[in-house]
Amino acid sequence: MTEEQPVVFFWFRRDLRLYDNCGLYHALKSGFKVLPVFIFDRAILDKLEDEDDARVSFIYDTVVELDRELKKIGSSLIIKHAEPHKAWQQLVEEYKTSGVYTNEDYEPYALQRDAAVSNFLASRCISFHKFKDQVIFSPQEVLKDNGKPYTVYSPYQRTWMQSLKPDFHLKAYPTEKYFSSFFLFNSQTPSLEEIGFKKSCLSFPGKNYKDVIGNYAQTRDYPSVGGTSKISIHMRFGTISVREVATEAYRSMEKTWLKELIWREFYMMILWYFPQTVKYSFRPAFDKIDWRNNSEEFDAWCKGETGYPIVDAGMRQLNNTGWMHNRVRMITASFLTKHLLVDWRWGEAYFARKLLDYDQASNVGGWQWAAGSGNDAVPYFRVFNPELQTQKFDPELKYIKTFLPEFSDPFKYPKPIVEHKFARERALRVFKEAL
Repeated sequence: MTEEQPVVFFWFRRDLRLYDNCGLYHALKSGFKVLPVFIFDRAILDKLEDEDDARVSFIYDTVVELDRELKKIGSSLIIKHAEPHKAWQQLVEEYKTSGVYTNEDYEPYALQRDAAVSNFLASRCISFHKFKDQVIFSPQEVLKDNGKPYTVYSPYQRTWMQSLKPDFHLKAYPTEKYFSSFFLFNSQTPSLEEIGFKKSCLSFPGKNYKDVIGNYAQTRDYPSVGGTSKISIHMRFGTISVREVATEAYRSMEKTWLKELIWREFYMMILWYFPQTVKYSFRPAFDKIDWRNNSEEFDAWCKGETGYPIVDAGMRQLNNTGWMHNRVRMITASFLTKHLLVDWRWGEAYFARKLLDYDQASNVGGWQWAAGSGNDAVPYFRVFNPELQTQKFDPELKYIKTFLPEFSDPFKYPKPIVEHKFARERALRVFKEAL
């Protein structure tokens, strides 16, 4: 049955909040009543390996809370479980609409999805409006003087900072002023099981990040210290506004944290202009490397049984919590690609499966950085020494002992899977032969 009252839709994606939401703000000011929609995308969900995938639980819980907030003001959230183009075919039949509002997403799949949806809507004379929301600067806004994208972080970061006008770029969108524009209705929320998943047993980090900003530069590299914000999952799914976070970072005397936000946008920009880097090395020569790809050694790395405590602790932290400390992400990635000579794409895929905060741009960028194959990457001949990294960043072994209870027992903890000096020399030889 078609609703006679014309509406516009707002499509929630990586922006799961009502406050300071750019696309939602413009939808609410459009002059039409706004119908909020969320789509559990089967094109993504059907490919997930784990029925208790924690990210699905997080999204589901967040969507339920979003619906609860909307119900307080008399509205609700339409929830679909389908491939997006099929969901929109249903929605435009059910409701009379002139437009769909949403926020931009820069990943390759998202661009293909949006193009297909936009074409379908256009065939029905329905406009499709996209807005910048998950970044301060979109990929097209910070470029070289010749209009080409940066491929090195430092000059990108300088231009980013020079372009920033805080009163404009960091200003919040006052969506709450226009909540009366929501369409008044009530919808039913499907259960997690109806979507094909079951609740994860993992817990999720909160949104409190302000306490770590002041000492971030001094504490961020030490995994046993709570020196990082752990809000990356909230940034990934937009339960926190990037403008709010950037404002706090900008106001603080310590700019290191703000630079990490700029790294996030740098990698999004790289993926936008170089989408092939999802499957291929940014530096093509690195695709000639003769990776060993030993499946047994890769399995040992995945399980945290390599005999290198800092590596194993990191992998156990990932497997048990869905998160890994940033410094340890670099160490584990370097170990896989250099010590074991396993293709960086294997590691990227494993992180993609396990990380709560998985973001394709940052994950691909980080793995290619560690392997030496990316833009602005660590030189291939730099091979992290796990023992030296431990001495420097976990000297009292607090982090290691937290995630490796068997570490103190020499009969239970495995011997190193490969000797460091041998592995380093082998990696240098293999990389040099390819390059």
